[in-house]
Amino acid sequence: MLKHVELDPTFALEQQYADTSDKPTILVNIFDVDLRDHDAFKKAWAEDAAFFARQPGYISTQLHQGIGNSRMFLNYAVFENTAAFAATNRQPEFGPLRGVYPDSATAHPHLFRRVHIPLICVGERD
Repeated sequence: MLKHVELDPTFALEQQYADTSDKPTILVNIFDVDLRDHDAFKKAWAEDAAFFARQPGYISTQLHQGIGNSRMFLNYAVFENTAAFAATNRQPEFGPLRGVYPDSATAHPHLFRRVHIPLICVGERD
């Protein structure tokens, strides 16, 4: 079963669902997975990602793996807005997907929005 640990312990994922902006929302989810469970993790993540891909407001996702013998994975997913992401997480089919992950896996999810830095970063302007 996938364990969940807040990336920012001062602002939980559920609290982030209150965002009402209609701007794109990025999920960054950092996973810590025992080396022996990497194949099982990738299989579980693919099932999870396929579920998300079928949901309204989903745009894209990409899984990254740490280099060498790293235990770390990073998922970067884009949604039309926070409400779309929150609705996906509240689907009854979502909860059971946590159970397909290996017991060694821990997720650290957090929502982000791109930042505009002139001449450097394309992002949302205030």
